[in-house]
Amino acid sequence: MQNFPMCPDCRSEYEDPTARRFHHQTISCPRCGPTYYLLDPDGKRLTQGDPVAMFAERLQHGAIGMTKGWGGMHICCTLGTIPRLRERYHRHQKPFAVMVRDLKAAMKYGRPNQREIELLTSPHRPVVLVPKTDETANEAIAPGLGNVGLFLPYTEMQHLLFHHLTEDALVMTSANVPGEPMVLRDSDALDLRADLYLMHNREIANRCDDSVVRAFGEQTFFMRRSRGYIPSPIDIPMKGQAVGVGAQENLTGTVTGDGRLFTTQFIGDGDSPRVIDFLGAAIDHLRRLLGIDNLDAVAMDLHPGYTNRKLAREMARQAGTELIEVQHHWAHAASLMVDAGVDELVCLTLDGTGYGSDGQAWGGEVLHTTFEDFTRVAHLQGFPLLGGEMAVRDPRRLVFALSALADLPLPYFSDRDADVLSKLMTSSPLTTGFGRMLDAVSCHLGICQKRSYDGEPAMKLEPFLERGRRSVPLVAERRSDIIQTVDLFRQLTEARGSREDLAHSFVAALLESMVDAAADTATEQGVGRIGLTGGVSYNGTIAEMVKDMVERRGLEFVCHNRLPNGDGGISSGQAAVALKKVRG
Repeated sequence: MQNFPMCPDCRSEYEDPTARRFHHQTISCPRCGPTYYLLDPDGKRLTQGDPVAMFAERLQHGAIGMTKGWGGMHICCTLGTIPRLRERYHRHQKPFAVMVRDLKAAMKYGRPNQREIELLTSPHRPVVLVPKTDETANEAIAPGLGNVGLFLPYTEMQHLLFHHLTEDALVMTSANVPGEPMVLRDSDALDLRADLYLMHNREIANRCDDSVVRAFGEQTFFMRRSRGYIPSPIDIPMKGQAVGVGAQENLTGTVTGDGRLFTTQFIGDGDSPRVIDFLGAAIDHLRRLLGIDNLDAVAMDLHPGYTNRKLAREMARQAGTELIEVQHHWAHAASLMVDAGVDELVCLTLDGTGYGSDGQAWGGEVLHTTFEDFTRVAHLQGFPLLGGEMAVRDPRRLVFALSALADLPLPYFSDRDADVLSKLMTSSPLTTGFGRMLDAVSCHLGICQKRSYDGEPAMKLEPFLERGRRSVPLVAERRSDIIQTVDLFRQLTEARGSREDLAHSFVAALLESMVDAAADTATEQGVGRIGLTGGVSYNGTIAEMVKDMVERRGLEFVCHNRLPNGDGGISSGQAAVALKKVRG
């Protein structure tokens, strides 16, 4: 606010101890404070009329607009304009978050339960994933998914905007080039080709995306822990000052000090140098806020190709401190231990891909973990990622690899392409990823055979899992510490039933075998609790399955509530493990 000197009236109230605005740091009024204005696509100011009212009118006539808030910008439009929005920004299938006028409007598009209503109406105002209604617009908002992300207005401008709108809902999605952080300046916003811009003249000092949550019983699963929740501390059972820089996707940073752990806001995916710059700036900002000048350790992921490792090395060099590598799934489990306030856990760590201690792509793991060490108790049978990252983007390759290993007919590809893929079977990296198995099942059942955004095949499988029953006799055999996924896939191809029941029975068989392995170890080690973490655990049906299986065995089920289940929690686990290593 230093660029907005107080007018005499505001100055008088600011300096008067009896005034309720005494020393209010953002004090201003219409004469001396920030102001909103409209820009056309060429950046020319439109000066006539009320900018918010004009913006609302243009939205109702089909414009795609951009609004500037205090922590970032949104691309927005009415629900009827979604097809045009998707075409312009090449987001043909990706779900959009929707801001609704009020709770009554939320009930039109979603079926929130009491816990979800509490989250929607909380002061944090996160985006809350709730079950869809049959409202026609919902399929355009979130194609093929069983839920929709809703949130309520949280700034004065947003309330004014709905005051001038007849619509009860608007798409509000982060304003950024794919893979880049949210834009902050007018000039960068113009590059995103909106039809109209509702901007203000106050600088955004620290960008912060909307938080995204999902209720699981009384627990809160953070898909993105950001605006409204940052910074807030979590107590940890170790002293010292450390930094964790996260993995590669859904990045956050973590800073610890005085027995407390703080995470940065959501940063983004690390493919872009600008995202890594943002990560470094966010960590530095948090350190300044907390007064943390010296570091005992800096922690990073094992993966040699992750782009934030350079940042971690530079931080460690400048601090003259130890640089520590932490295996991806151990960091997941450690973040859950921090979240739950425990120091030992047998944990199902389920995600798409993480660099394993053996150099392979892990992701379907049962780990016995403490902050000092971990043991890989059991894992899914590995199968080839044909062409590496190409197999992640094309789930047909996953089905091809599983079919080849199971000696089944090879689907989808011409003889020529099948011959090429067959030659890759022995040279491609192996994956044990649970997320990759979900992608393969989604593809095999004809639910999603082409991935256009991260997690799409598994996300579109979720409503089928939710509707299904465990009615198909599928069994995932465990030989020593390896759960036989290839044979289970063969069983799936030979089984008969609805897609819902086939999907549910397949996933339940995998989880049953993993929980058996976890329960055996928990009993042997006297642990008494089994945890669930990783990106797959956002799936409510899978989390409920694991919870039921664990509790049927007389053990305590542990899940996330304060830190993200997915890679947004990795930096917290890294920092805790690093501190334990250097400070004991």
